[in-house]
Amino acid sequence: MTKTAWVFPGQGSQALGMGIDLLNIPAAKDKFAEAEAILGWSVTEICQSEEKLSQTLYTQPSLYVVESILADLVRQGGHQPDLVAGHSLGEYTALYIAGVFEWSAGLHLVKRRAELMDSISGGMMAALMNFDRKQLEEVIAQTPDVVLANDNSSAQVVISGTTEAVQAVMSQVKAKRAIPLKVSGAFHSHLIAAAAAEFQDILESVEFQPAVVSVLSNVEPIPSSDAEILKQRLSKQMTGSVRWREISLQLPANGIEQVLEIGPGNVLTGLIKRSSPDLILKNVRNAAELPA
Repeated sequence: MTKTAWVFPGQGSQALGMGIDLLNIPAAKDKFAEAEAILGWSVTEICQSEEKLSQTLYTQPSLYVVESILADLVRQGGHQPDLVAGHSLGEYTALYIAGVFEWSAGLHLVKRRAELMDSISGGMMAALMNFDRKQLEEVIAQTPDVVLANDNSSAQVVISGTTEAVQAVMSQVKAKRAIPLKVSGAFHSHLIAAAAAEFQDILESVEFQPAVVSVLSNVEPIPSSDAEILKQRLSKQMTGSVRWREISLQLPANGIEQVLEIGPGNVLTGLIKRSSPDLILKNVRNAAELPA
């Protein structure tokens, strides 16, 4: 059997119309109805509005719902992962698939996370492509209030911090491209510590179970199935760095031969290919791509 990891994308991968084709599947339709009862709004309606789908408040729960439905359908087809990971918001889907918490508990967590992150204002994030890593690390070390928020691959990172600090780094580091991201605040940085502390209250109320399949966490990309460890790691995730480059390197190191990215787009398979080019990469973005 080919050892396979399932990975789940985060905010930024959402696509207009995602999940609509799943409404023809009874089990998926039931999940959408269950989600609407929890959220107070319809995921499939939001996914048809470009303006609303781009708002953190709606993006994160919509991604969790669509990704988890697709993953459940892959499982119903007789497939199982040997390892799971998710990028930022995607880590919640990974933990659900690993059996760490019930689906509805995961959605309640994501709903609160989205509300808190949507309420953040001030600061900015920017993506840097094809840059000098040594220079970047030196400039960040010398610049207060900016951090490496997403270490996605050797050629792509995201920095986060105050507007002045992020712009200072962008002006000093030579990069082929530097793009400000359309987000409301400095996610994955110490600047959102107040929101992270508030989120901690709801996180504490959710009981975590030992994972049935090991999880590579964003803040600590070492496989674990320990419920307490996974909870501690998740509690640091809102302010911690997403160490995706290291997760990509951990996959073959843990015997993984194939990666299935479940969710809209193909961002993660693209990043993994850069770090671990020998892996077999597949995508399940919609109902049509569900494995036979």
